Amino acid sequence: MTELTDMDADNYFSSYGDLEVHKLMIQDTARTEAYKNAILSSRSVFEGKTVLDVGAGTGILSIFCAQAGATKVFAVEASKTAEMARKLVAENHFSDTIEVVYGKVEDVTLPCKVDIIVSEWMGFYMLHESMLDSVIMARDKFLKPDGLMFPSHCTLYASPCALPDLYSEWDNVCGVKMRSFAQALRSLYLNRPKIMSIEVENMLSHNVSPIAEFNLKNCQPHQLDKITAQRYITIVEKSGIYQGVCFWFDVQFPTTDTTLSTSPSSPITHWKQTIIVLPTQIEVEEGDAVMFNVQFQRNSPNSRHYSINLEMLDSQHEPHPNPCDCNQTKCKIIKTFLSVTKNISDDEDSNIDDQNEGIS
Repeated sequence: MTELTDMDADNYFSSYGDLEVHKLMIQDTARTEAYKNAILSSRSVFEGKTVLDVGAGTGILSIFCAQAGATKVFAVEASKTAEMARKLVAENHFSDTIEVVYGKVEDVTLPCKVDIIVSEWMGFYMLHESMLDSVIMARDKFLKPDGLMFPSHCTLYASPCALPDLYSEWDNVCGVKMRSFAQALRSLYLNRPKIMSIEVENMLSHNVSPIAEFNLKNCQPHQLDKITAQRYITIVEKSGIYQGVCFWFDVQFPTTDTTLSTSPSSPITHWKQTIIVLPTQIEVEEGDAVMFNVQFQRNSPNSRHYSINLEMLDSQHEPHPNPCDCNQTKCKIIKTFLSVTKNISDDEDSNIDDQNEGIS
């Protein structure tokens, strides 16, 4: 069972009064540019519309919305950064368009429904901080039935990975063996996730299935209470050493092909990736199946945080999906059988079509 450090609600909001936090997010080019591109490339959607920015921070996303032609933007911010947002809105000459509202979105009232909700609500492994609850509440309370969510969809992924900076890189440090230090270092992360950037070459699989997917237009808070993936399976794409499980997420925006991805193969973001360090390392070969159960559950009493439970499974003794692309003999036989059956069926369909043409 692993979890990030808890903080209560008051500390959560006060932490966003720290300008260093906002500096980190604003200077995350991949993050900020993705929102800018998604909003400004959807000018026809924003023009003349009313927008709600949930957790507006410094108000930069609200300013993008005004630049895209929105006639009214409610920038709701629960931390004292709201005052900085007002200054930046005035500095950019949008005081007539953007109204900064100091308060929690759960508590504020607005004079009208909105056409679009914009929010950068994601935390580590997408779910941490659980600000999505606030966005859902704002959606149900303020969004018009035909309104849009920016972003509109989110997806959580996982893949096995190697962790050389916690293992082999300590085999020789300037000619000194430091394996005992590396072992002690790894033990620090056995009960909590490690937030770090994974190099693409250390990913053991890239073509992975989602752990969870949400449509922000209709997802409900109870769906976020517990997220479980049973017998999650990935196929190792290159031989290596399985030392951890890497989690990342993508969000997609409507009316545009813009995607903000936090995967190891995408530009680095301040979210990096979330790593569960395994208690032992396992050598794997190309084509091997890696399987595990994983569960994200809200952490009581702090519902903004989650506990992550990862259970490693022996893929030799667990049922596999059909077809399965792994290198187990049973899976190869089943896949070949299904392929032959499909070819026979296709040939039969083709013969029937030929006969029908002859009849006509």
